[in-house]
Amino acid sequence: MVKYAFWNNKGGTGKTSLAFQAIARYAELHQGRRILVIDVCPQANLSELFLGGLTNNGGAQLLQQQGRVPRCSIGGYFQIRLPSPYAIPAFNPHDFIMQPSAHNPAIPANISLVCGDPLLELQSNAINTLSNAQIPGTDTWVAVVSWIKDFLNLIANDFDAIFIDCNPSFSLYTQIALAASERLVLPVMADDSSRRAVQNALSLVYGLSLPSPIYATYAFSTKLQNAGQPLPQVHLIAKNRITQYMGPASAYYAVLTQIDNDITRLIATHPQHFTFNAIANGTVEIRDFQTTGVVAFAKGLPFSRLPVGKQSIGGHRVQVRADYRQNSIDAINDLVAKL
Repeated sequence: MVKYAFWNNKGGTGKTSLAFQAIARYAELHQGRRILVIDVCPQANLSELFLGGLTNNGGAQLLQQQGRVPRCSIGGYFQIRLPSPYAIPAFNPHDFIMQPSAHNPAIPANISLVCGDPLLELQSNAINTLSNAQIPGTDTWVAVVSWIKDFLNLIANDFDAIFIDCNPSFSLYTQIALAASERLVLPVMADDSSRRAVQNALSLVYGLSLPSPIYATYAFSTKLQNAGQPLPQVHLIAKNRITQYMGPASAYYAVLTQIDNDITRLIATHPQHFTFNAIANGTVEIRDFQTTGVVAFAKGLPFSRLPVGKQSIGGHRVQVRADYRQNSIDAINDLVAKL
C-alpha cells in the first residue's frame, strides 16, 4: 500500500484541484487498484469535488456525510480518538469511509473517500493539548501524530494506494497526515513566493536550514525519527499552472529554474529525503487548465468525463474546446505517470 500526500504550506498553488484530477486519472488508468482518498482539510474542497462540485450538489452531499452517525469524515474519526488519544479504541474504520461514485457517477468506482470536515478546526486545540500532555512512559506527541497511521494499519489489506490531501499549513492535523505518508507531492507556482514555500516546506518536514539549533529538538523530523518512525520523502514537484507562452527569457522560467537548482543542491546534500536522484525524474510541468479547469471543477468532473462544447456555469455560457481538454488530460497523464 503506497501512501501519497499532496501538500504545500503555501495556499493558492492549485493543490486540491490538481489532487482531484490526478487521483481521478490514476483511478481510471489503474482500475484494478483500490484507492482511498483522505481529505485532511477543514475546508473539505477535495471532498466537495469528488461528491459533485459546486453545481452538482457536492456541498449538500458533503453535509449529508458529516451528518451521519457516526460522522462519516476525518472529523468523525478524530472525534472517537479524542477520548482515547494514546490507545486505539475499538471501532470499524469503514464507518468513516464512503463511495463518492454513489453520488457522483463521473468518479471511478475504485475510489473510496474519507471526507474532510470543518470540525478539524474545533478539534485542533484539543489535539494540541493531548499531544503535549506529560504522561510517564508515553510519548504523547507520537501517539497523537500516529492517528491516521493507526487507521490505515487497520485497513492495510483493503486498499492499494492512499492519497491524502493536506491543509496548506503545518498544524498538528497536517503533521498527523504527513506522518502517515510515504511520498510527498509538492505543487508549486511559477513565482518567488512558491520558491520560498518549497524551502519552508522542506525546513518544516526535515528540519533543514533552521535559524537556530534550539529548534531542532522540537522539529517534526527529530521527534518522528527519535520514535523510530520514517519521514515521508519528496516524490514529485508539480509546477502548476505554467503558461503555454513561458519561454527561457521569462521571469516565470527564471523562478522555476531556481527551484530546480535549489532541489538539485538538496538532493546532493540530503538524498535520503527524495525518491529521485535527478531533478528531471522528480518534476512535472502542468499547463494552465483555463476554461476547461473552471468547468470541470465547478461540476466535479475528471477531465476525461467533461463534455466539449458550450456549457452553462452559474448562469453563464462558456465554451470547452476539444483541444484544450486534451491538453489538460495530457498534462495530468504526465503527472500520473510519475506516481
